[in-house]
Amino acid sequence: MITTKMQGFYREKNKIFTENLCKGCKVYNERLIKIKGKEYRSWNPYRSKLAAAILNGLSININSNSNFLYLGAATGTTVSHISDILNEGLVYSVESSPIAVKKFIQVCEKRKNIIPILEDANHPDRYSSIVPIVDFVYQDISQRNQAEIFIENIERYLKKDGFGIIMVKARSIDVSLEPKKAFDIICSKLEENGLKILKRINLKPYEKDHSAIMISI
Repeated sequence: MITTKMQGFYREKNKIFTENLCKGCKVYNERLIKIKGKEYRSWNPYRSKLAAAILNGLSININSNSNFLYLGAATGTTVSHISDILNEGLVYSVESSPIAVKKFIQVCEKRKNIIPILEDANHPDRYSSIVPIVDFVYQDISQRNQAEIFIENIERYLKKDGFGIIMVKARSIDVSLEPKKAFDIICSKLEENGLKILKRINLKPYEKDHSAIMISI
């Protein structure tokens, strides 16, 4: 049983917030609110698949000093909330798009616990000089070979008692398949490579035909 353990995290019914690491700063026009003297940022589940998964029942264990490998960082919406939570750890954030990274760098300049890496997650060896063994691997990459990318990075970087989450977009696997079948295919590939499926959560109504799959080694 994985229990929710996230310092600097606040939930109120169907709304979640993270304690702002960069006081007064916004990343994507989110709301800033004060709770018991602390500033929190609203975490939009329509903009972040991880927020959607948590609201739909995903329980995760992230300590404030954890090291986190994020594959598919884009412009940093979700990464910024992980940065809030890991105020004593580091978020190694891999993104292959130079356009996205250019905007992402602006987020990193104010958040010193984010390490931006302009690289292709298909080649985990290319950032081995930067990324250490981590506590958590998170992937949000909509490619047909997303399971293979995830597995390779897990094998290279995840510690033995660590966890991982892969966000799966069914249509990226095969547009002709029913979403459930596509998710089954990904789960089978993960299990064939020795990974244990801990949880599988549909992201409706926040994301159509998406599923969050949590694993351990």
